[in-house]
Amino acid sequence: GVEGIQNFTDAFYQLAFVDSHIDQFLRDHGDPHGARFAFWIAEKFGDPTEPWTSERQSRQVCPFHSHGHRLETPHDRSSAHFAAWHSPKRSAEDFGKHFKLDDARVWMRLHFAALRQVGGFERSPAFCDYYTKFIGHFVSIYESTATKFARESARWSENPQNMKDYIAKGRRMSDVIGASYVTALGDLPEHEAMDSSWPYPST
Repeated sequence: GVEGIQNFTDAFYQLAFVDSHIDQFLRDHGDPHGARFAFWIAEKFGDPTEPWTSERQSRQVCPFHSHGHRLETPHDRSSAHFAAWHSPKRSAEDFGKHFKLDDARVWMRLHFAALRQVGGFERSPAFCDYYTKFIGHFVSIYESTATKFARESARWSENPQNMKDYIAKGRRMSDVIGASYVTALGDLPEHEAMDSSWPYPST
């Protein structure tokens, strides 16, 4: 249910808030990020109460200022990402830029690490396999090349040493940030790098 999903999404945002690369997109830690994300996931998976739609209908929109611009707090998924691109935490140089491959890869690694942290992969590997495909589909909306990297992002947290190394490096994924698409493909097994149909069934 929503409560179980929120345990996971709250864990994800706790990781995101202390990752300086992802946190630059999150203007206000006080917003109920975890609950909203959990509502969205639950609704996408068929929750008949439509918790995300219900929450949006009662959400208050407030103005905020960023780099000399007056903007409004998000009221749906599209406006949430617009607000992230225009977060006051971003540098003037990056202000307004859309998500790139490295942003998506760091986000996905932390996302799946949180799912692993709350025991999701252990309890329900079949669901997590499906959920990896689900994320692979939706991440393409924001960065089309990121889909190929969803499986690698899910595998990253399988090895606890990866998280230890990440923390030791100041919670910065220097192997990902700034890497070009061609360089990033080197992190994938050849069959994943060459696969243009995943996560969709081949016909």
